[in-house]
Amino acid sequence: MGLIFYRVGLAMYSLLLRLMAPFHSKAQKMLAGRRETFTILERALQGNTQPVAWFHCASLGEFEQGRPLMEAFTARYPQYKIVLSFFSPSGYEIRKNYALPTAIVYLPFDSPRQATRFIDCINPSVVFFVKYEFWYHYLRTLHQRQIPLFLVSGIFRKEQIFFRGYGGFYRNILGFFQHLFVQNEASQKLLQQIGISKVSIAGDTRFDRVATIAAQAKAIPQAEVFRQGNKIMVIGSCWKEDLQVLKSFITQGPAELKWIIAPHEIDAATIQFFEQELGNTLIRFSAFEDFQASQHRILLIDNMGMLSSLYQYGDYAYIGGAFGKGLHNILEAATFGLPVFFGNKNYQKFQEAVALIAAQGAFAIGSTEAFTEAFMRLWNQPELDQKTRLLIKEYVKSNTGATEAILSQLKTLPSL
Repeated sequence: MGLIFYRVGLAMYSLLLRLMAPFHSKAQKMLAGRRETFTILERALQGNTQPVAWFHCASLGEFEQGRPLMEAFTARYPQYKIVLSFFSPSGYEIRKNYALPTAIVYLPFDSPRQATRFIDCINPSVVFFVKYEFWYHYLRTLHQRQIPLFLVSGIFRKEQIFFRGYGGFYRNILGFFQHLFVQNEASQKLLQQIGISKVSIAGDTRFDRVATIAAQAKAIPQAEVFRQGNKIMVIGSCWKEDLQVLKSFITQGPAELKWIIAPHEIDAATIQFFEQELGNTLIRFSAFEDFQASQHRILLIDNMGMLSSLYQYGDYAYIGGAFGKGLHNILEAATFGLPVFFGNKNYQKFQEAVALIAAQGAFAIGSTEAFTEAFMRLWNQPELDQKTRLLIKEYVKSNTGATEAILSQLKTLPSL
C-alpha cells in the first residue's frame, strides 16, 4: 500500500510540474534539464572503463555538504570518475559548471524504468546520498545490485515519517543503505529505535567546507578601506523582512559601527529598495571609491559570490532568511568567530543554530528591541564579547572532521 501511495504521489507531482511549466521558470528548468540527463551522461561516459562514484544532492545546500567529501574522495581515489546529480534547479543551475565531476545532471524522476536506466548508464561502484532524499526505486535498485550506498551528513527528527506508526514503507527504504553517517546522537538513537543499526555519528561535513572557505577567503581591499578602524556588522542574505527589523538600529545605532549588507537578491528592484530604505549613507559596492569611505556607513553588495569572503572583515554577523522560508548559512560567519544574529522564526531545523543559541554564541531575535538589547549587551561588555567569539570558534573547530571520519570507514570496502 505504501508503494502505491508513493507512486501516485510522484505521478501527481510530475503532472503538476507539467501544468505549471508554462508559467513557472523553476518548473520549466526541472523538466527541460531532465530531458538532457541521458544525453549528457552518454556523452561524458562513452567508452568509460574507470570506476564511477555517484554523489546525489537535493539542492545547493546539500551540495555544500557533499562537496568536501567529493573533493577528498577524488584526492584519495583519483581512479574514480565522479557523477553528480541534483533534484532541484537551485542546485543544478548554480553548480552545473563545477569542474570536478565528469558529469553533472538532473536526477530523473523516480520510477522503476528511470532508476534502472540511470544506474545502467553510470554503472556506479559506490554511491553517496547527501543529508536526505530517499527515492525508493533508485535505492532499491542499488541495494539489489549490492552497490555500496551511503547516506552522509544525515539528520533525523522524531516528527519525520520514518518514526510514525504509518511510516513502515519509508523505514524499509532506510534499510537499503549500507551505512548511514549522521550528524548527531539524537539521529543515531532515533534510527536505532526503529532497528537501523548500521549508523554512526560522523558530524556535518559543512563544517569542513566552511573551514576550507575561511582558509581560502579572498582579499577584498574595498572592505578594508571601508572599515577605517570601525567595527563592522555583515548582514548576509538579507531579505526585506530582516531589514524591517534592523532598519532603525542601522540608521540610529553606534556611530563607530559600519554595515556591509548583502541582499538575498541583487536585481535592480531589490537594490533600489535597499537604497530607498537606508538613505544617502549607503554606497553600492560597484560604485565604491576609496575617497568615499568616510562618507558612508553602509556598503551594499550588488554582486554574487563575495559574501563568504566578506565575513573575514566583520566583527558581528546577521544572517537572513529565518523570517521567511528558512535561515541561511550561519557557519560561514561562525567560522570567523563572529557572534551571529538571526530571526526567531524558521531556524529550529538547523542544528548549528540551535546549538549556538544554547551556548550563547548566537541570538534569535524577533524585533528591533530584541536585537538592540542582545547586540548592545556584547557591544558594552568587551569581556563578554571576546568570550563569545572564543566559544564560537571552539564550536566550529570541535565539529570539523566529518569528511575524514566518513573516508576512514570507507577503507573497509573491497572496491576501494
